Amino acid sequence: MAALNFTREIKREIVRRGIENACCRTAALSAFLRVTGSVLRSGSRVGFEFVTESERTAEFVIGMLEDLFGAELKVVRAEADARNGRDRLVFQCLSDRSLYILQELGIVERTEGAITLRLDIDRYLIENECCKRAYILGAFLGSGSCTVPRMEDARSGYHLEIVFSGARMAESFCALLAAYDILAKCVERKGTYVVYLKSLGAISDFLHLLGADAALQKLDALADQKEERNRINRVANCLQKNYDKSVLASVRQIRAIETIAAAVGLQELDPQLREVAEARLADKEASLKELAARIGISKSCLNHRLRKLVRTAEELSGEV
Repeated sequence: MAALNFTREIKREIVRRGIENACCRTAALSAFLRVTGSVLRSGSRVGFEFVTESERTAEFVIGMLEDLFGAELKVVRAEADARNGRDRLVFQCLSDRSLYILQELGIVERTEGAITLRLDIDRYLIENECCKRAYILGAFLGSGSCTVPRMEDARSGYHLEIVFSGARMAESFCALLAAYDILAKCVERKGTYVVYLKSLGAISDFLHLLGADAALQKLDALADQKEERNRINRVANCLQKNYDKSVLASVRQIRAIETIAAAVGLQELDPQLREVAEARLADKEASLKELAARIGISKSCLNHRLRKLVRTAEELSGEV
């Protein structure tokens, strides 16, 4: 059973909440385009395009670009994602203002007439605390995903990741998360760099940082349900192990008594041991508690006599 994909719910909550401040919108847009967009050139114009599977996300991002910069974007094509077969929409902005937008978002810089791609996070965009959080939010909205284990699947685990095209950006993002005591790891995967979290605690902290309170509450509820299910399974396994041990002990006791009966006869045993031996043979499935109550002795006393019968059988069979 596959893990439960939690991504859509988180992103829907982000879009539903929106981003108020212009500075935070700028930071979020910069991160979003960093992870899901690309810079392109057509003649003398420099612009950008971005890809998304979600129409809601596209509307959200385009709305911010239009409000902040008056950007005009259009759908240039739809393509199928090779990994999951889902349709992806490709939006493009290639106008007189597109280069200005890229500069304002800290994605490219122009020095001495040359246009170069910035490889790191523009620190000016994340000077404010609110903008740091918005940047993290924008990156997750662009290429983030989160899966949580289903209750019936003990093998799957918690996993949240954000995919970057460059190592330097991924490392800078890890450093940004570390400022909030969220320690992410980074791994290269098929030419991309994946920043990921694997623990429930780290993912909970991440969602809290995004302000995704509804998603966080659901995650906590799912974690509590899974923990309760695991607790029940542990108790059941423990009871099963104890039952298995009791069955094995009972089989060993019965074989010992049958060995004694075949070798010398139960009548040769002292009365107390003979009483226990006959009672065990009479009810082979009885528990020690039931057998002790039937004979009228304590459970520890019964255990002692049964062990003595086993030792006697071992002596008779030459196993000692």
